[in-house]
Amino acid sequence: MELSEKGGVENNGFVQNEAFDDKETDTNNQEEMPKTCIVVADPVEELVLKPYAGMPKEVLLKFSSQARYRVTREILFWLTIAAAVALVCATIAIIALSPKCLDWWQASPIYQIYPRSFKDSNKDGNGDLKGIQEKLDHITYLNVKTIWITSFYKSPLKDLGYGAEDFYDIDPMFGSMSDFENLLAAIHDRGLKVIMDLIPNHTSDKHRWFQLSRNRTGKYTDYYIWQDCAQAAGSITPPNNWVSVFGNSSWQFDDVRKQCYFHQFGKEQPDLNFRNHAVQQEIHDIIKFWLGKGIDGFSFSAVKFLLEATHLRNEPQVNKSQNPGSITAYSQLYHDYTTTQVGMHDIIRSFRQTMNQFSSEPGRYRFMGSDGDEKEDIEATMLYYGTTFIQEADFPFNFNLINMQNLSGNSIFEAVNLWMKNMPAGKWPNWAVGSPNAARISSQIGKEYVNVINMLLLTLPGTPVTYYGEEIGMENIASENVTFPEKSPMQWDDKVNAGFTEGNSSWLPVNSDYQSVNVEIQMTWSNSTLNLYRELASLRNKELPIQRGWMCYIWNDSNVFVYVRELDGLDKVFMMVLNFGQESTIDLKAIVPSLPSEAIVRLSTNFNNAGKAVDTKLIKTEMGEGLVLEYKTTKPVHTMEAFQGNCFVAEKACYSSVFNLLYMNC
Repeated sequence: MELSEKGGVENNGFVQNEAFDDKETDTNNQEEMPKTCIVVADPVEELVLKPYAGMPKEVLLKFSSQARYRVTREILFWLTIAAAVALVCATIAIIALSPKCLDWWQASPIYQIYPRSFKDSNKDGNGDLKGIQEKLDHITYLNVKTIWITSFYKSPLKDLGYGAEDFYDIDPMFGSMSDFENLLAAIHDRGLKVIMDLIPNHTSDKHRWFQLSRNRTGKYTDYYIWQDCAQAAGSITPPNNWVSVFGNSSWQFDDVRKQCYFHQFGKEQPDLNFRNHAVQQEIHDIIKFWLGKGIDGFSFSAVKFLLEATHLRNEPQVNKSQNPGSITAYSQLYHDYTTTQVGMHDIIRSFRQTMNQFSSEPGRYRFMGSDGDEKEDIEATMLYYGTTFIQEADFPFNFNLINMQNLSGNSIFEAVNLWMKNMPAGKWPNWAVGSPNAARISSQIGKEYVNVINMLLLTLPGTPVTYYGEEIGMENIASENVTFPEKSPMQWDDKVNAGFTEGNSSWLPVNSDYQSVNVEIQMTWSNSTLNLYRELASLRNKELPIQRGWMCYIWNDSNVFVYVRELDGLDKVFMMVLNFGQESTIDLKAIVPSLPSEAIVRLSTNFNNAGKAVDTKLIKTEMGEGLVLEYKTTKPVHTMEAFQGNCFVAEKACYSSVFNLLYMNC
């Protein structure tokens, strides 16, 4: 290594000596210094110098400005910018083109619990909130993620608790507010959701508001609907001919106020005056209270009764020749002035707006369901969905499958088609099997059809709603002495009282078939109603075509109802062949020529058939048998002109196998 004249070490043509200062060099002594000197360095201690170590800033800048360095830097810079922009654009495109993810109330079946009959935890013979908490594992076993608990407000229990004495408290029969909070926490800890009933139309006559109103106290004076009644010879003449849902006049004289109050239901359930804005605000406050507690949604009941005509005219008679004085039944009048009045939907939409205040947090959308006009008027029922620009209920509950008079493939088709063809575009359907106010499916249509009804429920598009006990095929209590045969206690095992209570008795008798129809024994049977329900719920959760794809009707007759579920971009199709009549054989390939010659049985009401191949030209089903067939095709049914009027989809989505994602523009 040679030192330069300045005494530094030469490195790639540059002098390296950081401690050397040119300004301190004595120029007079330069001649006395040797030009060069050779230094022999120990090879072991040789200093390894970095290529650009010691470069002055000016030199670095000189070289960095050369084209080969500058262009390379600029290329890398703009490539980085372009990549970032492309990534942002791709993200925006994916978001813009992706269909809306299914919300929690769309993605899972809803399990409806009548709390008094579900599970008793304190041996008093009445089901309660702690009992529900004890049985949450049953809900998760079913592959269900949403629980609907019917009314449990503090109440005198007239009409089974549907007239609240206090909307802010729990009836002691069901437990305490602390019990509810513990139940709510346990539900959410399992990743489940819970909705509860709210009946805003009326209260109990024991409610504080009514007691203040009958005494004409302040703002509460007009919280209810009061009218003068004519009195003659000790008898009361009501203001008009309006009749209660339960029969007889809907006007009741009050000895304290000396006026008649209006009640659409029982005389112990006076109607609130929703033309009073203070009453509306009270309901909004109740909604906020429970949403603040953490519930995930409400089912609003009896909402079509919220308003009545102010003119108080007599309602028209169904039979005009009938003596007006003999009218006592609700069915004898057209209820033009006491249901679905102008302004009712505005009130319901205001409830939705209040709930939206609690829905802004990601993953915490608050569901709103409502009852509708049921079978009376399908068009009126569809109004509860709201409009394109004004949100109302997420859906009105659909009881078409419960209201069927005669069971057949044709009647099932008519019940399904009635809802689908009238539902507004882009809305989400739902289907209820069982209800606290209707006979159980086994008792209504026969226990041999329970499995195929559940198969229908869990493979139709939309949200399935199951009433407790329908997953094991419970029946009504076969006794004339029981007032509510569809509300019998849940049958958990074959022990005394079916495992519902450890007390001596239950509030309603347990069905006598509990030793063979119960949860515990059906969990051990592979071919049980319970395990079929569980497998169907799992299939629905896993398979996109069943979860959110097209539904197309293929065939219906007196015995069978056949439809497919398919999704654009997926060659996998599911075809349901459901028998609601007698033994049947059908050639489906003649109806859909593009069908493959064979299809695989994915699920069957007879588990032994699962995995078998069936000839699509000759599909045989027994009475009450249901098949979920799976096959592959490149020509889905919804693209065929022959089936254009038979296909429905709530929100169009297409699957990309390349990117493993859904997009909208198919």
